[in-house]
Amino acid sequence: MNWKRKVNETVGGLTGFRFSRAQTTTAPERVATLSERPSAAADDLVRPPADPEHDRLVDPVFLLSPVRSGSTLLRVILNSHSQIHAPHELHVRRLTVGFGTALAEKAMDALGHNQADLEHLLWDRVLHRELVLSGKKIVVDKTPANAFAYKRLVACWPKARFVFLLRHPVSIATSWHEASPDRRDKDAAIADALRYMKAVERARAALTGLTVRYEDLTADPEAQTRRICEFLGLDWEAGMLDYGGEGTKYVKGLGDWKDKIRSGAVQPGRALPTPEEVPAALKGICLAWGYAA
Repeated sequence: MNWKRKVNETVGGLTGFRFSRAQTTTAPERVATLSERPSAAADDLVRPPADPEHDRLVDPVFLLSPVRSGSTLLRVILNSHSQIHAPHELHVRRLTVGFGTALAEKAMDALGHNQADLEHLLWDRVLHRELVLSGKKIVVDKTPANAFAYKRLVACWPKARFVFLLRHPVSIATSWHEASPDRRDKDAAIADALRYMKAVERARAALTGLTVRYEDLTADPEAQTRRICEFLGLDWEAGMLDYGGEGTKYVKGLGDWKDKIRSGAVQPGRALPTPEEVPAALKGICLAWGYAA
């Protein structure tokens, strides 16, 4: 027995305390989440499901549209169908997954999952839970920002279907300014809304889907909702045109659509701008969408 041990035992016998060597611990290595990685590195992790039959519980429908294009109105119309669940904006693509430690990353890698795979599983489960609780057949997500991430959505859900909702670009920009005039002047509203319009147009060029115009929807809602039902493989229901304000619990900042939704019947939208009222910044997208400029 060396002297250190003798001293420790003597002190312990007299005081009840013993000396011990301080233990140093190293915190587990933290793995960056997908959103924290460089975009190129994150993109490399995005891939379709390895086993679609078991990895995906739903094949959702995405309503892609710019801001202030009537997507809230169309959402509550669709949600009035007995087989369509169209909840408020879900923003599922903003839900992230982190491993926490390198050991967790290795464990998931052994199962064949990277971070993007796990995020996709989470997104799918959230939509599946919404659909099951609704008791309906089809789930629709109408988050406008989804247009910026359509490639990721397709990677997650290869069987997803897309409905594109367009509106006259000047009407979109005007409504976007009127929604928060203290936050963005008319020029800022045009520039910001145009980002969404270009994103939707890129998605339209890359994907197969159904295009609906807001002006057509408000002018002849029966014809347009019949087109949508046919696209989704559903029978049309007359109740879609008399939804009685359904869904207003989750609606904020309705602007142009507030009265239409509360009235429970689709009403005509504002008059279209004349070509002379189209600013230079919006002429290109107006022509691309078939509006006079």
